[in-house]
Amino acid sequence: MGWFTSAFNSSLGKKYVMAITGFFLLIYLVVHLFGNSFLYFGRDAFNAYVEALTESGLKPVIRVIEVILLLGFLFHIYEGVRLQIGNWRARPNRYAVKAEDPQATLASRTMWLSASVIFLFLVIHIQQFWYVYHYARTGNIRMYDLVISAFTNPVFALIYLVSVFLLFFHLYHGFQSAFQSLGWNHVKYRTLIVVLGKIYAVVIGLGFASFPIYFYFMGGK
Repeated sequence: MGWFTSAFNSSLGKKYVMAITGFFLLIYLVVHLFGNSFLYFGRDAFNAYVEALTESGLKPVIRVIEVILLLGFLFHIYEGVRLQIGNWRARPNRYAVKAEDPQATLASRTMWLSASVIFLFLVIHIQQFWYVYHYARTGNIRMYDLVISAFTNPVFALIYLVSVFLLFFHLYHGFQSAFQSLGWNHVKYRTLIVVLGKIYAVVIGLGFASFPIYFYFMGGK
């Protein structure tokens, strides 16, 4: 297994892991946004969706998916940290002022920052919804009640919106970067990949941002 370890620890191997786990998380965000869209159909529709996943015969399958999802997040974060540390160490003088790459976008230059904030928000998000729903709720509180409680809180709503804004920047660059890392950025398709990445980032960003805005100003239904 020495060849595997060497490949995994190489710069190219780290980028492959980042790209593959990144694609996995891109798909998850689409599925998660679809599930959250049931919020617009009202309390009964959203609770029915959540309970179909968590309290029906699908529960064992969902538990396996949750474990896979957690591993995907952990590998993506781990490799991201290793790549960033490697980039810092590769600089001849980390404290010297470095000229900005004219081809680098704001999103690409702030990937580590957006990733850090998104990670902190993810911890809060899991505690606020998943943990409370499964282990700390009392009485007859259901997921829709937790959503209303969170998004009508101006502090949490603002934190959510800021995190989604940074997620937009992260996806804006990450979508294209994943294709590049896997060598799928042929000049013939580069423009298409860039356009699809922008559309994806905008749809995901606006989609998730719409929930706190809807509940804070309209209170749900």
